[in-house]
Amino acid sequence: MARIRQFEIAAERLQASGILESSLHLSIGQEAVAAGVCDALRRSDLITTTHRGHGHCIAKGGELAPMMGELFAKGGGYCGGKSGSMHIADPASGILGANAIVGAGIPIALGAALAFQQRGTDGVAVAFFGEGAVAEGVFHESLNIAALWALPIVFVCENNGYAEMTPVSVHLASADVAAFGAPYGIPASGVDGNDVLAVRQAAQQAVSAARNGAGPALLEARTYRWRGHYQGDPETYRTREEVEQWRERDPLRRLRAVLPGAADRFDDLDQQAMRLVNTAVDEVRGWPGTEAAALTEHVYATSA
Repeated sequence: MARIRQFEIAAERLQASGILESSLHLSIGQEAVAAGVCDALRRSDLITTTHRGHGHCIAKGGELAPMMGELFAKGGGYCGGKSGSMHIADPASGILGANAIVGAGIPIALGAALAFQQRGTDGVAVAFFGEGAVAEGVFHESLNIAALWALPIVFVCENNGYAEMTPVSVHLASADVAAFGAPYGIPASGVDGNDVLAVRQAAQQAVSAARNGAGPALLEARTYRWRGHYQGDPETYRTREEVEQWRERDPLRRLRAVLPGAADRFDDLDQQAMRLVNTAVDEVRGWPGTEAAALTEHVYATSA
């Protein structure tokens, strides 16, 4: 969680100073969901994520420098500097990619789960998405197929209350996302998405069941993003009082509170995370940029 926060704080600072030109959708305040869920996964398990996906990538094992390289459009980035902030992928870490299309990562994770099943392995796929994706047809189609075929997939909804600038009360008939599991016969649960231990426990149960052949699960993590939908968002759709109330539920601070006597250890982890991120930034700024000739690479598969 500390690495995720420091990575995004650094990106935010670099963009504000004009050094970084990439667009940013930050997950500051939501770190417990990424950390809790990915802690239940193996490196060989696969995830799909969203435009707000830095945290998922870091929690799944993505390295800071190649990730930062994408934000800087550097050739040494995970995707050759062509993904920007919103499309980072690293299959070697089990990160199939972020997706700016709402809900579009869900069927990709479904395909990964089907591949695990067809190959006879015990791998598990996880689809991260926001509550804005729940009204998309692909969400319901994917739940239906997952249930019919008992696929090893965990659907993780990060319900932060807003689909871009639209509150959940306006765009979703039922604010209880976990309730959508019942019509498809899928075990579902809601969890405090700012309590990393609760998220991890729920994820461990769902992942373990999927790994052992019990089929899919739906996990709704209720959380909140401290920043706007994007950097520069005027945030006219919510009050500062609401944001401050949620800042009091800071997942990092809450973990400190339940592990008494660990304050020095947490301080060390925060400082270590800051050093790691700063080192990554310094390293990446010296990398060569992506060459224009690389624009047409990786567009078509080459024949064997």
